[in-house]
Amino acid sequence: MSSIAHTDADAGGVASGVSGGSAPQDAPVLSRRLMAAGMLGNVLEWYDFAVYGFLASIFARNFFPETSPTAAMLSVFGVFAASFLMRPLGSVLFGHIGDRLGRRAALMSSAALMSISTFCVGLLPTYETAGVLSAVLLLVLRLAQGLSVGGEYMTSAVFLAENAQMRWRGAVTSLVIVGCNGGMLLGSAVGALVSGLMSADDLAAWGWRIPFLLGCLLGGFALFLRRTVARDVKPVHRPTLPVVEAFRENGGDILRATLINIVLGIAYYLAFVYLATWLQQQEHFTPHVALELNAISMAVVMVGCLGFAALSDRIGRKPLIVGGFLCLAVFTWPLFLLLHSGSTGLALLGQLGFAVIVSIYGGPIAVALVEMFPRHTRCTAVGLSWNLGLGLGGGTAPMVAVLLVSLTGDAMAPAFYVIAGGVVAFLAALGLKETRGRPLD
Repeated sequence: MSSIAHTDADAGGVASGVSGGSAPQDAPVLSRRLMAAGMLGNVLEWYDFAVYGFLASIFARNFFPETSPTAAMLSVFGVFAASFLMRPLGSVLFGHIGDRLGRRAALMSSAALMSISTFCVGLLPTYETAGVLSAVLLLVLRLAQGLSVGGEYMTSAVFLAENAQMRWRGAVTSLVIVGCNGGMLLGSAVGALVSGLMSADDLAAWGWRIPFLLGCLLGGFALFLRRTVARDVKPVHRPTLPVVEAFRENGGDILRATLINIVLGIAYYLAFVYLATWLQQQEHFTPHVALELNAISMAVVMVGCLGFAALSDRIGRKPLIVGGFLCLAVFTWPLFLLLHSGSTGLALLGQLGFAVIVSIYGGPIAVALVEMFPRHTRCTAVGLSWNLGLGLGGGTAPMVAVLLVSLTGDAMAPAFYVIAGGVVAFLAALGLKETRGRPLD
């Protein structure tokens, strides 16, 4: 990334000239501090979501012990889904802040909310101590985290894209995806490390708290970087609410993007959150092995998204997005067969296959969404389409998968869900307009 970065000393000289939606095309792109400031909030937020998903079975035992194992898992993933339902509200709230008060103000406030709520999850009493109140407190904190994520991901994508040179815009904007996958990878790695170093009883009793308490370190660093960033796009002062303007001017694009993001969420959260639990319950892998496989595949996604986003700067966004969803529809069944083989090596190949497919369309999706909408409603429109899609698709995907397996008795049932989504997203992506090389207003 050295070719698209410059020193922090250079950043100050360029920052004062950034008042529109795009950096000057002959200017340096971003300082390393600016890139880190745009990325680290996503590392924190997806680290937390990953840890929660990876430790789902322990949350079921500690917060919903009075129900059957299936009902307890449904309750845990129901709380997970409820947090996603807050994401559209978060996109409206933080999108308004970003479009009217500035991108940095939105990024600071979202990171602060996530840091506090993540730390508090690590301090929660369990059912044994507080009864039903423990589950209520867990739900409240997950809702706060969902609100924060609703403002973080796409606001940081907008921030990076608006400060990037046109020729590197896809690669630079994909740093938010790298941050998300880095957070998922870090959460997986920490989960694997903690579960590997502790006995199962200690992990269930108190060890599960450690990853959440450590999250405050990431949050503090992200807040420090964002507080010291000087560059920002000049806010647009208009009388109409950004959310009203967004739907009035770009309602069709918001709906199309939302549909695509629903499927993106289904595939992503089944492949990299639910499968860690699925491999333990259906294939009887140990938690340590399941998390290790997930960590390896997440590392591939992190590198792959950056690579395919950079490729989109050369060949366009649409070919990769359309091709990626076609691959999802065609290859999901054979990849699930590998996962269901009972072999650790074949299961790894299956997860790596999903990692490559997700990277193909996941790499360029952030910059494609940013380029779809005008500056004065960009944070709101991009955030809404992303979070409505991820909330409806990703937030419910683990719960739907659990239900499908329970109702059919077939461990392969979630594959049909992903295949159907891949077909729908492929057809929707065919109507996308190519935006590569188009200046941001």
